[in-house]
Amino acid sequence: MPQFDHAVIIAGGGPTGLMLASELALAGVDVAIIEQRPDQTLAGSRAGGLHARSIEILDQRGMAEPFLAEGQQAQAIGFAGQALDLSAFPTRHPYTLGLWQNHIERILAGEVAKRPVTFHRGQAVTVLSQDADGVTVTLADGRSLTARYLVGCDGGRSFVRKASGIGFPGSDATTSALLAEVEMAVEPPFGMHRSAFGIHSFGRTEYEIRDGQIVYTGGPIRLLLTEAAVGPATDPTLDDLRAALVATCGTDYGVHGPIWISRFSDMSRQAETYRSGRIFLAGDAAHIHAPDGGQGLNTGVQDAFNLGWKLAAAVHGTAPEALLDTYHAERHPIGARVLRLTMAAVALRRPDDRTTALRETVADLLGIEATRHHLAGQLSGLSIAYDFGPGHPLLGHRVPDLDLVTAAGPSRFYAHLHTGRPLFVTFAGSIEISGWADRVDTLAATTSGTWILPALGPVPAPSAILIRPDGHIAWARQGTSEGLPEALERWFGPPLP
Repeated sequence: MPQFDHAVIIAGGGPTGLMLASELALAGVDVAIIEQRPDQTLAGSRAGGLHARSIEILDQRGMAEPFLAEGQQAQAIGFAGQALDLSAFPTRHPYTLGLWQNHIERILAGEVAKRPVTFHRGQAVTVLSQDADGVTVTLADGRSLTARYLVGCDGGRSFVRKASGIGFPGSDATTSALLAEVEMAVEPPFGMHRSAFGIHSFGRTEYEIRDGQIVYTGGPIRLLLTEAAVGPATDPTLDDLRAALVATCGTDYGVHGPIWISRFSDMSRQAETYRSGRIFLAGDAAHIHAPDGGQGLNTGVQDAFNLGWKLAAAVHGTAPEALLDTYHAERHPIGARVLRLTMAAVALRRPDDRTTALRETVADLLGIEATRHHLAGQLSGLSIAYDFGPGHPLLGHRVPDLDLVTAAGPSRFYAHLHTGRPLFVTFAGSIEISGWADRVDTLAATTSGTWILPALGPVPAPSAILIRPDGHIAWARQGTSEGLPEALERWFGPPLP
């Protein structure tokens, strides 16, 4: 076996890269992050929240509390101007957590710092190659590093994706907007508005959620302006922002003191494959789209959560041959759905009369409970289910965080997933899985809770379940162990002799 500098190298230290590094380090994998920034400081935050499933993921690893302590809870998720209520969803976190990306990164980096992760800061990958055994990358300072696997978490303009020859088909931009944090001599009208060009909004970076409403408490003004035409692929200036304000609002409100100004568009593209040999893509490197619905950061974090335990198993030599291919098979359809939803949201926010009529029709349809729950389940990530074939209705869904009673006393499901290991739980009788005892934890428990899936409702209670490290149910049965050995071998390799 060749000697490597690291088992896994991650290009990019944003939320996706940090989440992946956390998962790998938790599993005992030697992992390194290559990050262009000299530290974790982020100038400006284009993303501003965590959806329910992302909060559950953090909860599954015992990391949710610092985020909850700083974030603002809003029991709704937005689509095309409509607020979809999450308060009745079967989760301990039936809300969206308002928290700017710079704070998300800071807190997540603090959690990663508790684990043995190597950082190569102030660097970028400039050259890469791979062979049957591993990957070699050259950094901006000329150093070379080797690893068994490389993951590109390096954003929409991903060097890793381009250098790997992975196609990135999709749609060019039809609209663009300016996003900024600035000072203004005259206070603008806070809230969201519509103009001849599309939506625009004003707020402040410091706020609280009170009775479901945003109350601004201080900080610079954060604004979003739809541009009259698709802007160039260059960094916007204060003069560009002034001109856009005058065109949209008739005044520039005395804008000055920009902290940062950015431009984004509705360009929608997705990598043809999330894997090329020993190279993987996650987050914006794998999919870009409009920011509507706050899907980008959350989808990237969930990509990382799906990939981490699989790469760890490959590094430790316990992964079945096809395990790494399931990353693309499971996450590519989710990314495609995100692109479809964000493209629809962009289309619905156009200001013309016909689109207004369509938007109002969609609003009527979202008044139907089943329709509203279906869409809210997708946007929140709570209804994501992977296709594991026929079986119990729970199969492929994330495990609900029910209250449990075990020999050690009361607990809940997610408390037993903090280690990042697979978990086999029996609720009645005893089923032996000794051939996988080195890889799968076991738990005997009882629960009086109702098994409910978002947007689907109650399902029959199982007598035993097998939970993957990412919290998705790999096997479930009532009163029988049929198919259990096959499921264990499919996900965690052959049994010990």
